[in-house]
Amino acid sequence: MEVVALIGRLIFVAMFLNSGVNHFRRRETMTAYARSAGGPAPELMVPATGVIIFVGGALIAVGLWPDLGALLLAAFLLPVAYYMHAFWKVEDPQMRTMQETHFWKNVSLAGASITLFALFAACGDDIGLMAGGPLF
Repeated sequence: MEVVALIGRLIFVAMFLNSGVNHFRRRETMTAYARSAGGPAPELMVPATGVIIFVGGALIAVGLWPDLGALLLAAFLLPVAYYMHAFWKVEDPQMRTMQETHFWKNVSLAGASITLFALFAACGDDIGLMAGGPLF
C-alpha cells in the first residue's frame, strides 16, 4: 500500500507542480489573465501563488511536512476559485459554464487538500515512503 499511496500523492500534485512552474514561465500571460478576471495585485500574486503551489505540491510529493503542503494548496485553491472563476459575474452562457466548472473543480480540490491535511496529520508517519512526515 505504501507504493499506492506514493503514486496517489504524485498524481495528485502533478498539476500543482506543473502550474507552479508555469506561473513563472508564463508569468506575463497569467498576470494579464488575473488582471482581466479582477484578481487582486496580479503582478505580485501570480509569482507568489506559483511558489505556494509548487512548494505545497513538492512537500506532498516527497512526504516532507505533507500536511503543511496540503494546507498550502487549500489556501491557494479557495481564493483562486472565488477571484479567478467568479462564474456568477459572467454573462456569456458558454463562458459562465466553463468558469463554473473551474470554480467547482478548485473547491473540490480544496476539499481533497483539507482531507489530505487531516490524513497526514493523523497518520502521516504510518503512510510510508515519506521523507520526513507531518509537521502538525
